Amino acid sequence: MFIRKNDIVKVITGKDRGKKGKVLQVFPGIGKIVVEGMNMTAKNVRPKKQGEKGQIVRYNAPMGISNVQLFCSKDNKAVRVGYIMSKDGKKQRICKKCQQVI
Repeated sequence: MFIRKNDIVKVITGKDRGKKGKVLQVFPGIGKIVVEGMNMTAKNVRPKKQGEKGQIVRYNAPMGISNVQLFCSKDNKAVRVGYIMSKDGKKQRICKKCQQVI
């Protein structure tokens, strides 16, 4: 999976198309991610105690990883990701356009 926690991504499809946000959680087993401020969903919560009111809780629902692309700050747009091996033997992600390490 090429997207990690704390990456900046741009949404390319869906109701939040064109927006940028920070990745909060990654679920590689099911191919979904949670992006800050995107795919907001409301959930009705019943009161727990007598005399307490019920509420509507808003939260970031997971979205498919295919709906986002990694954002390159140098190009200032969403880009495809490539990989290179660094001199110390580590695998690094790079922008396919400008070859900058992301």
